Amino acid sequence: MELKFIERCENIIAVGAVGTGKTFLATALGLRACTKDKLVRFYRCLDLVNTLLESHRQGRLKKMMAQLSKAELLIIDELGFVPLHRDGAELLFNVVAQAYEKQSVIITSNLQFGHWNSVLGDNRLTAAMIDRLVHHAHILAFTGESFRLKQALSGVKNTGIDDQEVRET
Repeated sequence: MELKFIERCENIIAVGAVGTGKTFLATALGLRACTKDKLVRFYRCLDLVNTLLESHRQGRLKKMMAQLSKAELLIIDELGFVPLHRDGAELLFNVVAQAYEKQSVIITSNLQFGHWNSVLGDNRLTAAMIDRLVHHAHILAFTGESFRLKQALSGVKNTGIDDQEVRET
């Protein structure tokens, strides 16, 4: 929470099962960085790739990459849910390569590194991306059951209202 990883341009790779808190942690760190006047960009992986592809089609890719490079913390959430088109995977690699040792990147993924090729579609590109991400990284493994599933099965609905508040009203 002190955000020293951002000052050192280190990455965080959060890998684990669905619903175990990866996005929660990434969002919390991003919000904390915002409160410390850090420039943060948060994207779902597919949204970032689609934005990059659209920027490329419109001849605005250089401008988009320049905007991304200004962020002190770049959060890419949900790498692994949807396979990327080759052009999109290459653009995502360029974002990671551009950030290497200059920015901090947080990646969340439900896939272990050995399965990232199923999303990126190219062994060399996958190896090069992982190599850059893990070089200065904190790798966090999230285990256990989905918090959302546990909550749903328990029949408890989180309303954001404290039990004490309910009894007093």
